[in-house]
Amino acid sequence: MTITLVEMTNWMILLAAEAVETTKEGGLFDFDATLPLVAVQFLILVALLNVLFYKPLTRVLDERAEYIRQNLNQAKEDSQKSEELAQKFEKQLNQARRESQEIIAQAQAEAQEQAAKNIAQAQQEVQAQREQASAEIQEQKQKALQSLESQVDTLSRQILEKLVGTELAQR
Repeated sequence: MTITLVEMTNWMILLAAEAVETTKEGGLFDFDATLPLVAVQFLILVALLNVLFYKPLTRVLDERAEYIRQNLNQAKEDSQKSEELAQKFEKQLNQARRESQEIIAQAQAEAQEQAAKNIAQAQQEVQAQREQASAEIQEQKQKALQSLESQVDTLSRQILEKLVGTELAQR
């Protein structure tokens, strides 16, 4: 028992025509059958509007609200997950920084230790070379002194011989 919009319009026109006829008889406030008929028309109109417009509209609005609510919940969950991941990665980054600083400090200590060893070894080599050079210089000095002494002895004899004569110089 569905009433179409055209039928309803026809009924309304018919009722309006009857109302015009009855208002001529009764005046401004004639409460005959038109009042219940207008009330029934109003209720039918409300029912039709409810079925045709309001229920589909409220269903669409409810679906949209549910969709928005789901997206909001999903966004909150994603936000929480991203915060947790960010904290996790921050901790990993801090740990990696600490480890790298420790590695760098250890490498620097090893490099300083190696440099100290190299410096000590170089100093020992320099000291050994200095001692060797000093010994060589001392040896050459001794040889030069001996050679000078023999030359001085020879020269002094020659000077004596020339000054004193060969006979006295041999004594």
